[in-house]
Amino acid sequence: MQKKRSGFRTAASMLAAVIFAAALACAFEILKLPEQVYLQSGNETELRTELPLSLSASEDTADAIALSGETLDDVTYSLSDKVTISSKGEGEAKLTVKLFGIPVKDITVTSADEKLLVAGGESIGVMLYTNGALVVGLMEVSGNNPAAEAGLKPGDIIVAVNGTEIRDAQHLTELVEENGESELSLGVMRDDKSLELQITPCRDSSDGALRLGAWVRDSTLGVGTLTYIDPEEKSFGGLGHAITDYDTGSLLNVKDGKIVLSDIVEIVKGETGEPGELKGYFSVQGEVLGNIEENTKYGIYGSLKNSSSINSDSVYPAANRDEVKKGKAKILCTLDDTGVQEYECEVTKVSHQNSPDQKSFTIKVTDEKLLELTGGIVQGMSGSPVIQNGKIIGAVTHVFVDDPTQGYGLYIDWMLEHDS
Repeated sequence: MQKKRSGFRTAASMLAAVIFAAALACAFEILKLPEQVYLQSGNETELRTELPLSLSASEDTADAIALSGETLDDVTYSLSDKVTISSKGEGEAKLTVKLFGIPVKDITVTSADEKLLVAGGESIGVMLYTNGALVVGLMEVSGNNPAAEAGLKPGDIIVAVNGTEIRDAQHLTELVEENGESELSLGVMRDDKSLELQITPCRDSSDGALRLGAWVRDSTLGVGTLTYIDPEEKSFGGLGHAITDYDTGSLLNVKDGKIVLSDIVEIVKGETGEPGELKGYFSVQGEVLGNIEENTKYGIYGSLKNSSSINSDSVYPAANRDEVKKGKAKILCTLDDTGVQEYECEVTKVSHQNSPDQKSFTIKVTDEKLLELTGGIVQGMSGSPVIQNGKIIGAVTHVFVDDPTQGYGLYIDWMLEHDS
């Protein structure tokens, strides 16, 4: 009798474990479905799960979207098959996800004629890793100048040793040591052109190591501001200008990189002739918001990994540059642990541009609180979105050195043009 009871308990425990695992799988699949979907008119997106979930919508949303090419009605669509949500025009649609006929989640679909963006303003830590090793300076090695004699220059990027691609600066050191004191061939990129230089390493008398006579770097860290998230493309843009090496001024190419949230720990107030700074702290092991895929003159761009800590309610249409006018506007940025706040400013000059330029318009900070805290625009605010007449018009890029209350902005459509 005791054995039967024990067997019954074991079977019951196994059944409970199976039910619990199935419930977890269902919950995970449901959580993966978005709560909000943003579509520009004429575009579409797809939903699909492995669970027996269904999707339904009422007729009053038929003007905004269509499901799998059909005008909306009270028909239920199975999510175990691919369901395509298509934008037909401006409006909002409410979709209901059901499991065995029981509602488990609502999805709001917003369709608009204009590009919709989630405005940023969050302080972000930026970690960028380059292809190869960037030469930031030359040096003597035991009285010799091997790098200079070979024609190597600051700003060059060493990408290969004797035909072997290098992963990073440490890998370069290892390949030089393996080669010994004989001449080797360096694959170098200079101004987007490939070069091959012959160089003979020298033995450093101080520690016996073989050296090329060049200081190199393969990564950089910094703090800036997130400009926008594109909820339709699941991408982001930030900074409004390129990440460059602080020794050579060279634009850093991207092997990989990531952005994480940063905490502002100190504000250095800007003064005439001395730009201020937002000093931030972030962990390189922190939760990754997105992966950096491009570093351009007009900002950093990449794919979004996690937007749960971003205020997804802050959605604005992207303004065309012709819509930007002189007058009142707002800057979104983070200065402390209260998160993203709005600060008043004024667009004082608008440039009519036919090609991208970081100095698209001029802004003047008028918000008394921002002036008191920072003196105006400071380093670290680059990328802060600028809002005017209910639209995101661009991002802060630079501060006037002789007047920190003023700075430049970049049109949002220039940023979007380079987000590709």
